[in-house]
Amino acid sequence: MYPSQLIQEHLPKASKFFVAVKSTPSGKKIIGCCALEIYSKRLAEIRSLAVEKSFQGNGIATELVKSCLKLAQKNKIYEVLSITGEPRLFERAGFKTFNKERFALLKILRSN
Repeated sequence: MYPSQLIQEHLPKASKFFVAVKSTPSGKKIIGCCALEIYSKRLAEIRSLAVEKSFQGNGIATELVKSCLKLAQKNKIYEVLSITGEPRLFERAGFKTFNKERFALLKILRSN
């Protein structure tokens, strides 16, 4: 999908990714993905969010983020972090900037 943008070291395991799939006449095609990396009971991060360009604007990224947040809640995580170039997507999901960072957003799921 975005190999040059997603070349990262230390990616979560493939089994940790949520994947959006589109059925086509020739089979199934991956059109989006992201992962929730859990660092501790205190903090997790939504990572490696990507949606194929021709499918952007259809709510796929929003649903992938929701899936990550549901998993974080299931695991009783306190805060979820996202470092993103698209802050509006995460702001719509309730994330807020912190420490005046422009691209790092945090959503508090529950307090201590």
